[in-house]
Amino acid sequence: MRVAVVDYGSGNLASAARGLALAAERAALPAEVTITADPAVVARADRIVLPGQGAFADCAHGLAAVAGMREAIIRATDSGTPFLGICVGMQLMARRGLEHEITPGFGWIAGDIAPMTPPPALRLPQMGWNELAFMPGAHPLLEGLTPGDHAYFVHSYALAGGDPAEIIATTEYGGEVVAMVAHGNRAGTQFHVEKSQEVGLRILGNFLRWTPGP
Repeated sequence: MRVAVVDYGSGNLASAARGLALAAERAALPAEVTITADPAVVARADRIVLPGQGAFADCAHGLAAVAGMREAIIRATDSGTPFLGICVGMQLMARRGLEHEITPGFGWIAGDIAPMTPPPALRLPQMGWNELAFMPGAHPLLEGLTPGDHAYFVHSYALAGGDPAEIIATTEYGGEVVAMVAHGNRAGTQFHVEKSQEVGLRILGNFLRWTPGP
């Protein structure tokens, strides 16, 4: 199995790659994890992972600056290659981002990435360990997890106006916050799955085993 971690100048690339390699080892899956800025490598991959951190617009522009990369991701995932977006990588799946400017995303899931509006007692960014809420059995990426398991978040913007059918897990931070999304063969985590210890490794292992339906 060839796993491509997309390098476009953003995200915890080494941490994501290490997490994927460890998850593959634990699951006894023969996986070759590669950090790459080469669209041809992404096009040939069996799994695509798009990390991201910082501002939506910066990440979108950084991805567009790698010639052919956005197109390679779109073509591969249109053909059914499983995709996982991490943090801003998940946010880029949305219709558009509203951080600093209006920036188009991939448009794979409904909604916009908008500023969070917690009560004054809660500071932004949301930073730290938060519980995940989900219906057991809601999605293969959640297999082996229990509602109330914790994941590590760092963000000030979140998905707003999403389609409930595409939201597979949420968390609470002065109100409900989208934590995980999935549509077809494309999925994403708002939290840093590579920093979420055993919960993150479980999700990464599930992603490597995932066979999306038609």
